[in-house]
Amino acid sequence: MDDKDYVIMKCASCDAKNRIPVNRVKDRPRCGRCRSPLNLSPGPEKVTDKTFRHAVIASQVPVLLDCWAPWCGPCRTIAPVLEELARDYSGRIKIAKLNVDENPETAARFGIRSIPTMLLFKGGREVNRLVGALPRAQIEQALKTLGI
Repeated sequence: MDDKDYVIMKCASCDAKNRIPVNRVKDRPRCGRCRSPLNLSPGPEKVTDKTFRHAVIASQVPVLLDCWAPWCGPCRTIAPVLEELARDYSGRIKIAKLNVDENPETAARFGIRSIPTMLLFKGGREVNRLVGALPRAQIEQALKTLGI
């Protein structure tokens, strides 16, 4: 296996770094040091212009990036769905959120014109784009195209 077949997770209990094979993430892994269960995705990760490259482009798992704003009603409507997806697809995909008001550089780079817009990345490249407050089933259908 090469480096892309692993996910590095920090244990919330003892701060140890754990290298988990991607194909074993669904097995609910435990920390190698303290044996505590590893919570691979407690919820969507906050992404900024400064953290975008590391959090999205360099991610070892596919990423669904939600481009949103706090004043946007449809964005607030879809937030609980994304939190559920983060828990249900833990380790297989990273759910991330980018506030377009606070991070105009990344929003402009990807031509975000309406929100919510969800960008799907695999291998550091945008492979799909979903616009609007879509139902969970439609988002999951798009995730299946990533092989998840």
